[in-house]
Amino acid sequence: MKTKVLLSSIFFIAASVVNGNFMMLNASILKYKSQRINDWPPPFSSEITPYNENDFGTLIRRTCENKNLTLRISKVIVIGDVAVGKTSLVNRFCHRLFDNNYKATIGVDFEVERFDVLGVPFHLQIWDTAGQERFKCIAASYYRSANVIMVVFDLGNLMSLMHCQQWLNEASCSNVGLHHIFLVGTKKDLLSHPVYEIIEKRAVEAAKRMRAEYWAVSSRTGNGVSELFTRVAALSFHAMVLREIQSLKLEPINIGSATITLKRHSKTETKRQRMPKCSKCPT
Repeated sequence: MKTKVLLSSIFFIAASVVNGNFMMLNASILKYKSQRINDWPPPFSSEITPYNENDFGTLIRRTCENKNLTLRISKVIVIGDVAVGKTSLVNRFCHRLFDNNYKATIGVDFEVERFDVLGVPFHLQIWDTAGQERFKCIAASYYRSANVIMVVFDLGNLMSLMHCQQWLNEASCSNVGLHHIFLVGTKKDLLSHPVYEIIEKRAVEAAKRMRAEYWAVSSRTGNGVSELFTRVAALSFHAMVLREIQSLKLEPINIGSATITLKRHSKTETKRQRMPKCSKCPT
């Protein structure tokens, strides 16, 4: 079976050709209503996050107010075992819908959600990848250049939690730069409170090993879903704008426990570095 993924600026179509027959699998039209973010969204728990920011900060707000910033786009990849609820999670946030009928994702589905962050247009590209082994090679090709890696597991399936580190390792191989990591447990509504507390302890331990921010949500009820993606958008936007500001000031950027320093060379210095030197030239 050959799977083709077609993208355009207006819609995404995932299609497959089976025995010469064209089958449409999914089509998502971009929505034109922006969600506003003016206040810093909190984490699921302040004790289970490596990201210490608690506000956009004066510098970020001033930059957004004083400069005519253009559209910013952040790529989010949603990965995890088959049937853990990745598509239901994305559909609940993007379409406010929940479908009880399970439909496996073929290859990759694509959604775009629009935000207005501090008056600046911002888009989340959400890539919902297949969890089935036979589609892994297709999905993995879309891991590159991700700003956010969201690893999803079923709170009622400990095996899916155990596989999360492997999923993160595979995605990280395609993303050597800085990115935010989220560990998201789904189907919280199916667990009693005592059972959830037991599972949460295991999930928190996994999140700390992965250096990820932990969330527990329910796509059926919608509990925590909007808050999760709003948090994702704010953190990603904050890092993106801060990176641009700091690249001009030659100051280090902190994202969680990782630090990077960007250095900008002058034109004269860059030209000097490119010029070949003979053995008699001073170093």
